Amino acid sequence: MSRESIVFLLGIVVFIAPSLGLPETWKFYILSGSGLLLMILGYLLRRSSYLRTIETETGERVTDSFVESQPETLSNVTRSI
Repeated sequence: MSRESIVFLLGIVVFIAPSLGLPETWKFYILSGSGLLLMILGYLLRRSSYLRTIETETGERVTDSFVESQPETLSNVTRSI
């Protein structure tokens, strides 16, 4: 199950929980737990979205590695001098 669908289901739980007729302590724990999970998942979704924008817009997280096809040796350098 994706994080987005978990957020959607927790939103439904938060919307329906007050009208279920549960005892107040159960409602408290259900709403508190749902709120905590929503905060964590919201942070993770926001962070992954931010990292995606960095990779696509500015390229900060993209690393370029350069490899010489034929490295010069010390003997080649001294011959050319």
